[in-house]
Amino acid sequence: MVFSSPVFLFGFLPLVLLLYYFSPRWLRNAILLLASISFYAWGEGFYVGVLLASIVLNYIAGLLLSGALEAGRQRRARLWLATAVAANVLLLISFKYANFIADNLSVLTRAMGMGSLDLAPVHLPLGISFFTFQAISYIVDLYRREVPVQRSLWNLALYISLFPQLIAGPIVRYHDVAAQIRDRSHSLELFASGVQRFVYGLAKKMLLANPLGEVADGAFALSGSELTLPLAWIGILAYALQIYFDFSGYSDMAIGLGRMFGFRFLENFNYPYIAKSLREFWRRWHISLSTWFRDYVYIPLGGSRVSTLRVYVNLFLVFILTGFWHGASWNFLIWGLSHGVFMAAEHAGFSNVLKRLWQPLQHLYLLLVVIVTWVFFRAETLPQSLSYLQAMVDFSAVATSSLQYHRLLNVEALTAFVVGVVLAMPVYGLLRDRVAAVAASRPARELALIYLPKLAVVGGLLFLSLLKVSASTYNPFIYFRF
Repeated sequence: MVFSSPVFLFGFLPLVLLLYYFSPRWLRNAILLLASISFYAWGEGFYVGVLLASIVLNYIAGLLLSGALEAGRQRRARLWLATAVAANVLLLISFKYANFIADNLSVLTRAMGMGSLDLAPVHLPLGISFFTFQAISYIVDLYRREVPVQRSLWNLALYISLFPQLIAGPIVRYHDVAAQIRDRSHSLELFASGVQRFVYGLAKKMLLANPLGEVADGAFALSGSELTLPLAWIGILAYALQIYFDFSGYSDMAIGLGRMFGFRFLENFNYPYIAKSLREFWRRWHISLSTWFRDYVYIPLGGSRVSTLRVYVNLFLVFILTGFWHGASWNFLIWGLSHGVFMAAEHAGFSNVLKRLWQPLQHLYLLLVVIVTWVFFRAETLPQSLSYLQAMVDFSAVATSSLQYHRLLNVEALTAFVVGVVLAMPVYGLLRDRVAAVAASRPARELALIYLPKLAVVGGLLFLSLLKVSASTYNPFIYFRF
């Protein structure tokens, strides 16, 4: 069950909201916890046990770690920290990387004449990367004495399993919501802003990401002479917009849902495609993940305070892990390494060269790096990635018939392209700020004239999105690998 499914929109969400707001305040966390476990169990069935095991594991580890810290036993505290982090990582490896490890070891064992390692396909529980990283952040912050231990199993369970951000992020830090779990405020204004944010996210997903995703799927399904240079570029540009509006759309829906229940989550995307360097891109793209790796991997390794060689090693290690976090395949490793190479180059001084360039050239550099490396992210195999990249630079295969274009593009897709390019820039933010400035200077009787168009836009987007939800058979969930 995902946010853009009819079951969630017309059944689960209205029911949970009714139960939540018609329950006494002391019962609301229990309602949310039960709803979150049910939400996960709906899609995962038996594998809800993995989520429950993570909750119990980190609850016990937190108590043991806190006890050692309170007793002044630093060595024992470090032992419990290492054990808890290792247990979380082992849980992630067991379900997400077991088949990848076995398949690659089989290549070695067969080369050595030892036969192959046969491992049945291991199911990947939805959102395991998200809730595992959240659990690790709780344990590490507890060790750093940045947060108090959570002595209520139910409150920790709510933090790890809270359904708005459970399967597609953002990665929520415990210290950002600990106080909100204990006590949070509700208001009509906050609820309304949550509904608005959810509608915007749903519209991104249904009206932009899905039509663009069909274009990208069509292009990547082409092979040989069918994939001409123009079609290859159309496909990867469509994917670049699809993954942005899909992922940021789910983040918007998560933030909106959180507000409906009184939670305030941090932003996760900030117009990444307007960046002028890869370093800036990662400050704007999937912010919760990039800051997680910064705070729990890069800085503990020494960050930029160590020797130049160590800085490069740290950068490459972070981006190797970032690649593998997204999926268990060599394509994701190459994608991560590619970003690591450019990040290292910028750290080595290329960023100073960039700053002296004409700004459009800075943007062009960033877009080329990001869009070209998306090929490895989207393609299923390494040979497909290389073949697709070859098509993108094969100027002998430029000729493309109108029939080929029509097979890949339709009016809806072209509209999504144009709107997507516009909304990938901070147009909405500028309009929002302008409306707020005008509203502040107007008397109360005129505010309706300002906000009625906004209400009409939100209502129209909701109507169109629900039509797509009801009628569309194409509604992919691209985070199943995460």
